[in-house]
Amino acid sequence: MIVVTGATGNVGRALVRMLVASGEEVTAVARRIGPDDVPDGVRAVAADLGEPGGLAPALAGADALFLLVAGEDPGGIMKEAAGAGVGRVVLLSSQGVGTRPGVYAHAAGFEAAVAGSGRRYTVLRSGGMASNAFAWAEPVRLHRTAAAPFAEVGLPFVDPDDVAAVAAAVLREDGHDGAVYVLTGPEPTTPRQRAAAIAGAIGEPVAFTEQSRAQAHALMSGFMPAPVVEGTLAILGEPTEEEQRVSRDVERVLGRAAAPFAAWAVRNAGAFR
Repeated sequence: MIVVTGATGNVGRALVRMLVASGEEVTAVARRIGPDDVPDGVRAVAADLGEPGGLAPALAGADALFLLVAGEDPGGIMKEAAGAGVGRVVLLSSQGVGTRPGVYAHAAGFEAAVAGSGRRYTVLRSGGMASNAFAWAEPVRLHRTAAAPFAEVGLPFVDPDDVAAVAAAVLREDGHDGAVYVLTGPEPTTPRQRAAAIAGAIGEPVAFTEQSRAQAHALMSGFMPAPVVEGTLAILGEPTEEEQRVSRDVERVLGRAAAPFAAWAVRNAGAFR
């Protein structure tokens, strides 16, 4: 049985669906989740990674665990996983652990806890996700507008479904123990290009406005800690060569190319109409 944490999120929801389609027994875990949030036959368990002591019901009988970076006690989470007999852990981490370890120390701590747990493990370091564009959903629906800083800076955003597909593969297959995979899309795209792709997906023009760094900082500070705001803006505005580089790890694991942003936009066009 495979436990999927963050099962109602952009990656977790797709991962649950893929595992079920492959015939796996799945327990879906999120802080707020119920039977209506999961496919038929999936056990839904409400639990909080911030409280590892409450994870025992979710982990009971599990062979493998898909883990998010959440909470402040990765060691406690791994202790509960070991106690439940979990043999394999797949951690969804961030590319920033490799490129900006000072900013992404929290995720680095999770990677260290997983690597030192004695479990078989794989780390997935995701780049920026295409689903970040859902932040434009309301302004595009209401006003056909989108705004972002650094309009001409390209990054290879990854489709969350590709992240989920890689996770499903490494949870079910051998040959990935100890691997650290960097997951990106197939090409860099700029914010302006991503807005144009959404416009193409919905068949309507979308006016793009470039924000100043200060404007973006003020908006992001409303829902992100200050160090994460600074780190995120640095990646978006002054990415390193590695952060702009396309990784082939999606293709190495899945045997196919990563999906482009435009394909994600078409699949999710309903959110922007």
